[in-house]
Amino acid sequence: MTARKCHYDVLECTKEVTDDELKKLYRKAALRWHPDKNQHQIDEATERFKEIQAAYAVLSDPHERAWYDAHRDSILRGGSGVRGAGAAG
Repeated sequence: MTARKCHYDVLECTKEVTDDELKKLYRKAALRWHPDKNQHQIDEATERFKEIQAAYAVLSDPHERAWYDAHRDSILRGGSGVRGAGAAG
């Protein structure tokens, strides 16, 4: 099981990032880690690219971002963010 990373850390931003800034950071990170541009480290690039896409999917949606912000600490500790679900959820 891989350690969970904070979506803000993946996109190298803070919680105060604006939508426009977030989009620019996503595009920059996606270009930097796209597997087609990193054939010499394809496994790492593929994993990083997936993390970048997942982070942007959550942070670019206002409802998902609000939920993530409210449950971030629990999620990063290995939980699901849902009370009572524990680490298995």
